[in-house]
Amino acid sequence: MTSLRALLILASLLAFSACSSTDSDEEQAPAELIEFDAEREFNKVWSRSIGDGQGNNYTRLSPVVDADTLFIAATNGVVERLNLKNGTVEWVAELNKTLLGGVGSGETIVMVGTVAGDVIVLDKETGKEVWSANVGGEVLAAPQTNNKFVFVQTLDGQMVALDINDGSRVWSYRNNVPVLTLRGTSTPVIFRNSVIAGFANGTVVSFDAKTGTVQWTVRVALAKGNSEIDRIVDIDGKLLLTNGLLYAVSYQGKVAAIDPKSGNRIWTNEASSSVGMSEGFGNIYVSGSDGSITAFEQNGNGARWAQTVLARRNITGSVSQSSYVVVGDFEGYLHALSQVDGHIVARTRLSSDGIRVDLLAANDLILAYSNDGELAAYRLQ
Repeated sequence: MTSLRALLILASLLAFSACSSTDSDEEQAPAELIEFDAEREFNKVWSRSIGDGQGNNYTRLSPVVDADTLFIAATNGVVERLNLKNGTVEWVAELNKTLLGGVGSGETIVMVGTVAGDVIVLDKETGKEVWSANVGGEVLAAPQTNNKFVFVQTLDGQMVALDINDGSRVWSYRNNVPVLTLRGTSTPVIFRNSVIAGFANGTVVSFDAKTGTVQWTVRVALAKGNSEIDRIVDIDGKLLLTNGLLYAVSYQGKVAAIDPKSGNRIWTNEASSSVGMSEGFGNIYVSGSDGSITAFEQNGNGARWAQTVLARRNITGSVSQSSYVVVGDFEGYLHALSQVDGHIVARTRLSSDGIRVDLLAANDLILAYSNDGELAAYRLQ
């Protein structure tokens, strides 16, 4: 069954890729970049090459910012700690493992996951391995911790809690995985004494962090259509917890605002995305699977604006910085848009190999990590 699912996942990705790159069908080709009057400029503060970057596994190895430090990994097993201000390398760990799950950070540890289902915990100050444990499934998202347990979500629908001291399994939960899914998982979110995750069947589930008891389940999207591809409703983008609400978005479904305490849905709107969201100016910014960027009002009154000039450019999850919202695309460009009305104000190119990892914002920097391992910190000026 696992082999069959892997083939189906691969077939779906090939189908989506073919649709997005068919030159014979003008409607399906990625939108050409438009000319515009630049109002701001991307100033590269520093850059560095990180291993082999995302490799060839269609992974999304996301970096993580912790105070003035950045932790980042590449698929060939390289993990690095960098000074956020200037990109100086503070330590390098070479794990000789194929990494898929981006880096998670706690008080004293950082965590990564592998294609073989291993969770590897490193000392935050030295990069030395503290322990590793196998959870039985590919780890495609960054493990998370509340500094008591390490929480891991796997491609086969598991949520696993490990003891932070030795990696022993404390509890586990398995969600029903549809026959066909996108290759990805959401990243667990810690909220008070709970851990919350989105799953491939379009649900968001809250667990008691200590016992694994399910506290609530919310369905964000309902599978519809006659084909298995039409029925894909994965929640793969990172959940957004801000201003007392939890936001989740599914592929071919909806974006939903949820009360993280009770699980009550506050509002929903039609949307389709498999990447992360950001917030600012009273909006939630959703990078659509069609290449649109939509600003949904946080009060539930619908969309304030939508920008479609990046149609079919496989855009990343966004970050908000100052008065702007920024995304990357499949050709390695960064695009800054006005948070007021969505018009483009700046553009630069990081790498011709493209960007699929969600961007990060820290202090006044925008961090972008290309597929071939180029990491750069920009400042909008």
